[in-house]
Amino acid sequence: MATRNWVALFVVLSCLLGVLDASAGDADPLYRACVKQCEETGCVGQKCFPHCKFSSDGASIDGPWYMQEPLYLQWKKWDCLSDCRYNCMVDREIKRDALGHGPVKYHGKWPFIRVYGIQEPASVAFSVLNLAMHFHGWLSFFILLYYKLPLKQTKKAYYEFSPLWHIYGFLSMNSWFWSAVFHSRDVDLTEKFDYSSAVALLGFSLILAILRSFNVRDEAARVMVAAPLLAFVTTHILYLNFYKLDYGWNMKVCVVMAVAQLLIWATWAGITRHPSRWKLWVVVFGGALAMLLEIYDFPPYYGFLDAHAIWHATTIPLTYIWWSFIRDDAEFQTANMLKKAKVGHKSQCRGNGSVMLPIWAIYVCRLTSLLLKVAGVMVLGGELALLEAGDNGPLPTVDV
Repeated sequence: MATRNWVALFVVLSCLLGVLDASAGDADPLYRACVKQCEETGCVGQKCFPHCKFSSDGASIDGPWYMQEPLYLQWKKWDCLSDCRYNCMVDREIKRDALGHGPVKYHGKWPFIRVYGIQEPASVAFSVLNLAMHFHGWLSFFILLYYKLPLKQTKKAYYEFSPLWHIYGFLSMNSWFWSAVFHSRDVDLTEKFDYSSAVALLGFSLILAILRSFNVRDEAARVMVAAPLLAFVTTHILYLNFYKLDYGWNMKVCVVMAVAQLLIWATWAGITRHPSRWKLWVVVFGGALAMLLEIYDFPPYYGFLDAHAIWHATTIPLTYIWWSFIRDDAEFQTANMLKKAKVGHKSQCRGNGSVMLPIWAIYVCRLTSLLLKVAGVMVLGGELALLEAGDNGPLPTVDV
């Protein structure tokens, strides 16, 4: 949970930090002049783009240039302006490097080198690996529940939180999928899908943290906890998609939900006697340390590997440990429930968790149970004697 959740928390923070430095590259007069000349001539230096041909009304003569590409490349949807910006950025960075200057951001983003039309190849690769790790974790959790652990007579798992973890697994995989798409091509649609899926995962993770840490098993209580949070998250997603993509407000929402569930898990790990609580500590502290990569932002090495991409890489082992904790929790809870089922008859003389019987009442209850067992044995012995007598003939009669 503390894996993709950090995406929801810091993806907006990363954008805001980038906005602070957005003018460093695109405010460069040489860069602006290059973009303007490219739009007019269709060339950046010796490299020209035939798709940058415009009529008098400003429309492209041959239509969008990406429609002139092979079908397998049309998904990129680069327009003339985007292509001019990218090539002018590359040209400016080459000249800046020759003068001994370091990279700067352009339009809020570091200068990445495209690979087959992918904007941030390292982040895409690590997002896909996180997606694969979540799929592996969810699949191993599913196999453990329904093929290795004992099931109820209704073929349902004893672990009462299994449906919630299934939903969490699907939301996590969906979120990492859109993260990979967003880092492949940053457009308005992919940005909204990435932000929406991250917020949905973060909201549900908060619900799950509350239900599991407080061991809420009653369905009515679960609905009371989940309903207001689900309503808020749904409203927030609709607000981002159909009213205004407010980065500042979205950051505040993500920070509050992430910090809340982080404190819940940390507190529960500190007071519980769960045998695998150390794994929970590793995920919590590991996620907190990985946050430093988002705060300490640095330009990409060789145009590929930046702080955000490295942070994506750190979540891969944390995801493995997190799903390992979930599997351990399922085994632990199932073992406890089976143990309670086996010793259920003994608990009748001990009361329940909220009411404890006095010592004398416990002994009276046990003595009564023992007398009932003896009486049952005597009755059974009498029935057996009658059966044996019936086999040997009719019972003798006594005249009075």
